[in-house]
Amino acid sequence: MGFQTPQYTLDDYLARTVSGAIQLPDFQRGYKWDDERIRQLLVTILRGHPMGVVMLLDTNNDEVRFKPRPVEGVRLDADISPTHLLLDGQQRLTSLTQALTNDGVVETKDSRGKLMSLRYFVNISKALDGEGSMDEAVISVGEDGRIWTNFKRDVELDLSTPDLQREQGYFPLNLLFQPVESQGWILKYAMIDQKLAGRFHAEVLTPAARYSIPAIELDRNTSKSAVATVFEKVNTGGLELNVFELLTATFAGDADYYAEHGTDFRLNDDWRETRAVFESQPVLQEVSSTDFLRAVTLLATRRKHLTDIRTRPTAVSARNEDALRLSLSEYLQWRDPLREAFLWAAGFLADRHIFDTRFLPYGTHLIPLAVIKVIVGADADLRGPRSRIVQWFWCGILGELYGGTTDTRFVRDVMLVPDWARAVDGARVPTTVQDAQFVESRLHSLRTRNAAAYKGIYALLLENQARDWMEDKRLDLVQHRELAVDIHHIFPKKWCADHNIDDEHRESIVNKTAISAKTNRSIGARAPSHYLDLIERNAQITTDQVDEVLDSHCINHSLLRNDSFDGFFSDRREKLLGLVESAMQKPAQRDVSQGYFVEGSSQFEEAEVAESADESVDDSIPGAVPDAALVSVNGH
Repeated sequence: MGFQTPQYTLDDYLARTVSGAIQLPDFQRGYKWDDERIRQLLVTILRGHPMGVVMLLDTNNDEVRFKPRPVEGVRLDADISPTHLLLDGQQRLTSLTQALTNDGVVETKDSRGKLMSLRYFVNISKALDGEGSMDEAVISVGEDGRIWTNFKRDVELDLSTPDLQREQGYFPLNLLFQPVESQGWILKYAMIDQKLAGRFHAEVLTPAARYSIPAIELDRNTSKSAVATVFEKVNTGGLELNVFELLTATFAGDADYYAEHGTDFRLNDDWRETRAVFESQPVLQEVSSTDFLRAVTLLATRRKHLTDIRTRPTAVSARNEDALRLSLSEYLQWRDPLREAFLWAAGFLADRHIFDTRFLPYGTHLIPLAVIKVIVGADADLRGPRSRIVQWFWCGILGELYGGTTDTRFVRDVMLVPDWARAVDGARVPTTVQDAQFVESRLHSLRTRNAAAYKGIYALLLENQARDWMEDKRLDLVQHRELAVDIHHIFPKKWCADHNIDDEHRESIVNKTAISAKTNRSIGARAPSHYLDLIERNAQITTDQVDEVLDSHCINHSLLRNDSFDGFFSDRREKLLGLVESAMQKPAQRDVSQGYFVEGSSQFEEAEVAESADESVDDSIPGAVPDAALVSVNGH
């Protein structure tokens, strides 16, 4: 990538935006500036102060072929091919193009967001009072040239005709770079005040005509990924460019698609169709356009990798720079299979009792899950492959392996899980299954939904055929919503506080389970021995029936009825470990029950902080957890 840093006059920029020589890439967002920002920009120009740089991309580039569109407000008579695309400076050049050319009408909004059509003028006498008065000199008026008051009953200022403008001493800024019209306006104004006319021409109009703006021009060797990187770093509007927006413009310029269909491909419209497909599945509501493109990229690069006969074949990837290399044909090849695969993933999650995004451990986990489904195909629903995919899924969640940077894990899982799931000869066990570990003490530090493992264990409890305590209903998809099921304390918080139960044990997931809002109200702040009797009476069930329900929640009913917190906690911790081991199909590391971990140590608090802040626990913290156990405590 090379670049130059020329300086062009504002007049030159305006001529090029109006002619279509400078246009916007189609991925650029719409014009957003309000009246005051436009007015202040014009003040900056008239004061001769710098307004920053703009960034341009040479369009004579074989790799980067974005579909262009004119700067907003510009109407081109023909399909003009630009020489440069405007990457940075859209809001500024759009404002100046609209305000300083043609009729000077700018489509903008006021400070409250109300849409307005405005024109801009400068008061001649105030502009000549010195630099400090320029802010007061520049004003905006309605498209009709008037400022109205009293609910548009009275005209405060009327600049609707050139004669009225000259009479009241207001120069229309749309004439600033129209020398013939500007000269004619000033000559007629000189008949009113020759001295002011001369000074205004010399001190305002002439310096404005020389106003220049530096540019950074990216040359024809600039790659698409470099454009994305540069745009993200320098865009002054604070709106980060993403891969989806770049591909929107790239795909729209696909000549083969246009030749076949007679129209451009609109990626935005296509994504809206995809979102409509996902609409019925709450768990898919946070799948983003870039998530979908990462899945497409994994499949496209995997296909190239498997068919590439070179010594160093194409790498499988989900990275942005590789997504930017996608062709429209590759996108269309994988779009429909992936739409179906994401819907399949929603059903897969429902079978795991994960029904919506609130309880989805990792949103990123959906990407490889859908990709694996596309690769495995119909075999993904056979008992054998399905059971292995389920194991891989739980290892990723309970081993907390899908937080943070995930690109490398995506690739490894996409390359290893399909063959392993289908028991292909020579298939290797996926690294996610190998890496996953769960340490007993992690149950103490799982306290909020910030942790994937917390949500995972909640889902495992529901999958354990847990039933509501009050109503005879399984906590499946329908009842989960109908009963307003959530995670609540088993030994209530107030009871724990009254009996000196520390935060570590009280707030641990060991002391929480899934119950309905109605059941939780029945529990209140009562001791278990009290509220169980209340539930038995209100639900009109026997003690044995209550005990059976408690068993489905991995709760020892005898210990709970005796208000024995310590015994309950140790017993349920072991039962939850059993659920974890069954899901991961590998043993958990027991440190607390084996005496390798000091309960109540600060390490639990550190783990909780890391869980909330998505940071790793400092492994220099002293404690009795073995190094291997720290892997799970830290969530890595």
